[in-house]
Amino acid sequence: MAQPRGTKLITALDIGSTKISALIAEPGENGTLVVLGTGQRESKGVRRGYVADMGRTEGAIREAVEQAERIAGTNIEDVWVGFSAGGLVSDVASVEVDLGGHRIEQTDIDSLLAAGRNSIDPDGRMVLHAQPTLYTLDGLQGVKTPLGLHADRLGVDIHVVAAEPSPVRNLDLCVRSAHLAVKSIVASPIAAGMACLSEEERELGVALIELGGGVTNVSLFAGGLLVGLASIPLGGSDITDDIASAFGTRRSQAERMKCFHGSAMTSPRDNHEMIEVAPLSGEQGASEAGRITRAQLIAVIRARLEQWMSEIEKALKSLGFSGPIARQVVLTGGGADLKGIADYAQGVLGRSVRVGRPRGLTGLPEAHSGPAFTTLAGLVQFAASDPIDLRQSGATAQPVIRATPHGLVQRLIAAFKSEY
Repeated sequence: MAQPRGTKLITALDIGSTKISALIAEPGENGTLVVLGTGQRESKGVRRGYVADMGRTEGAIREAVEQAERIAGTNIEDVWVGFSAGGLVSDVASVEVDLGGHRIEQTDIDSLLAAGRNSIDPDGRMVLHAQPTLYTLDGLQGVKTPLGLHADRLGVDIHVVAAEPSPVRNLDLCVRSAHLAVKSIVASPIAAGMACLSEEERELGVALIELGGGVTNVSLFAGGLLVGLASIPLGGSDITDDIASAFGTRRSQAERMKCFHGSAMTSPRDNHEMIEVAPLSGEQGASEAGRITRAQLIAVIRARLEQWMSEIEKALKSLGFSGPIARQVVLTGGGADLKGIADYAQGVLGRSVRVGRPRGLTGLPEAHSGPAFTTLAGLVQFAASDPIDLRQSGATAQPVIRATPHGLVQRLIAAFKSEY
């Protein structure tokens, strides 16, 4: 029987195109997060990050959560859910109020945040995050704690991440149908950034590229904020499908070939290493397994990678990630497990590239410590940070703030150039 625990347990649920994973953690002493249990199931009802089959998705959610509950020895009632489908947008809006030069009190800050909440303009989207970031005192930007200072005008930048409402509602319905309450639906770039980026990287400027199974999210961080988002309908599953099609085998066999023998980089010995390929039929009496060289496999992989990286490079340019500051790229997500992917991306993008893995959790199983589980770990860290959200309590659908695209990116990069 499950043992009762305290009410501080945090459960994260990452619903992706290839897998659905759950993690139960408990905040410990000194701010540590201790993993109590994890669960994972194949995702058969999600396509390109969108729920396509309600029943199959709900069933996989139940099984993943139940597995985590058995390992943790407890029952959970609510979850923090990651949203990774395309259509995410990120904007920053500034709000200012007159103070008349008096000393800033908490009531002034509360009034400013209320004005920020009321300034959100309807635009048909659903807000996932509306968080105050940095304050402005008489034009001085970057103030973290204005309380107790004097100013004529007090302003704040409000960071808003929004998505198309229907996919979010479908995700919410799937989770609730599995008899789980939804604490919050979190944009996966925010969660992944918390798990695999250092504070300094987020301050100086970095591009985080989540190579998911069915969708790739390209996000920019600068000044400690997520300042740009773009989604590409490509993922690791496309490479798997290419392998299955090219060599006439099942997707499960193609995935195994990709994971165990695949690589983004070539070597002279690839022409001499042979790989057995099971026939597509798999029935007794069917044709015997064929054999290919590792070089043939890598050629198929690199053909898709060339297209993938080309789309990523276009997304980075469209987001304004250029110039001397745009040097650092971090790859994460299941696609980042491919051998040699960082070296390949570095050669194509012409930037320093590393693979980001989850960190900051104690007791994370080795099987869940790879880049494919970065968002899952980040959801726990996001929940533990107790973020301030300007959305009204209990509200589900909120409008998005109108803002000039990429304006903050250009402003922050200009500030970095002048400072460094």
